[in-house]
Amino acid sequence: MDIARKPADPAPKRRPPQPAPALAEAAKAPGTPRKKAVAAGPRTRKPKTAPAPADYRVRLDQMQSVIVESLESDKAGDVVTLDLEGRAAFTDRMVIATGLADRQISAMATHLEEKLAEIGVKRIQVEGAGGSDWVLIDAGDIVIHLFKPEARTLYALERMWGPELDEPAEAQDAE
Repeated sequence: MDIARKPADPAPKRRPPQPAPALAEAAKAPGTPRKKAVAAGPRTRKPKTAPAPADYRVRLDQMQSVIVESLESDKAGDVVTLDLEGRAAFTDRMVIATGLADRQISAMATHLEEKLAEIGVKRIQVEGAGGSDWVLIDAGDIVIHLFKPEARTLYALERMWGPELDEPAEAQDAE
């Protein structure tokens, strides 16, 4: 059996990428490749595109409203929301609430996990849910603190992160 084969088309040759002008000058200079790279200077990189601020704020507001509604439906006391955007690197908002008993606090934490998962928040970290005075829920851009009343008074996170700390020192000294 004779099968006629077509000759394979040669693959188009790729042109090597053209180096940046500084790299081209460095390539002509004598020395090792490492010295040439140092002489060329740092590479310019394309900036990473950040998510649109409007979309981000809408998502953050949606998360916050789900959290506050869940806490209020679980009869949490004294729910406070603090905006930390630009003041803290670990979160943009903080929600602080009080529960009267260990069971209430752990139930609030469980309900928050479920409701955040429903709206698509993944990788929710919960610390202290086994029964303590303080449960911390890290939902990424929002951190939730659930306290017993005594622990909330002791740690005083509202004072630590409240807007009063943003006042200039001169204004506080004048009082």
